[in-house]
Amino acid sequence: MFIYIWHTFFFDPVYNSLVFFIDILPKGDVGIAIILTVLLVKTILLPLSIKAVKTQKIMREIEPKLKEIKEKHKDDRQEQAQAMMEVYKKAGMNPLASIALIFVQLPIIIALYYSVSKGGGIALPDINVALLYSFVAEPITVTMNFLGMIDITGRSALLALGAGITQYIQVTLTMPAPPPKVDGAAPNLKEDFMRNMHVQMKYVMPVLIGVIAYTISAAIALYFFISNVVSIAQEYYIRKHR
Repeated sequence: MFIYIWHTFFFDPVYNSLVFFIDILPKGDVGIAIILTVLLVKTILLPLSIKAVKTQKIMREIEPKLKEIKEKHKDDRQEQAQAMMEVYKKAGMNPLASIALIFVQLPIIIALYYSVSKGGGIALPDINVALLYSFVAEPITVTMNFLGMIDITGRSALLALGAGITQYIQVTLTMPAPPPKVDGAAPNLKEDFMRNMHVQMKYVMPVLIGVIAYTISAAIALYFFISNVVSIAQEYYIRKHR
């Protein structure tokens, strides 16, 4: 069952998308095929991405109200939870939207890695014709050097750096700032946790993404970079038009 789901919904679609774009691109540039595949994936996930961005925006807007509720019902956790759920409901917010988007993209990234690095037993530039859909032709030329400069199966410090920087920009735009620490105030474990999480997401996560992108391959670095750029553009667009 797992193998069926993996091939039907993740590996085979990603692999066929890459091969399709390789076939129609001049010189069969795998790097450009990855970019087009990322754009295709982002287009398919656009409704979920819009929900996630709207959820983050709503969270920033209702944060003062939530803080007021926490203070008002600090001695009654059940009442506090009910009041917060009412705020979420009125705001039309789905707290799971952002999490769902992350979990959907993880197997896509893994599928991309296996498509480029192992390809279900045959690695590019070789083509596993047994995995191709009927409308996807076997490419004549497959170029593993992105724009003639970067080996897509090797490491790229430039792409990894781009992935880390764009990840920092994306987190800065989307993650709400935690409440500032007040001197002399009693310790608040929840707010301290939020501040620590914010620091880790804003500073540690981009470094981690950059290291992972550099360690695994330029293909994954390129995926993160383009995906982050598209997410940043979506954030600005939704902020402007919502």
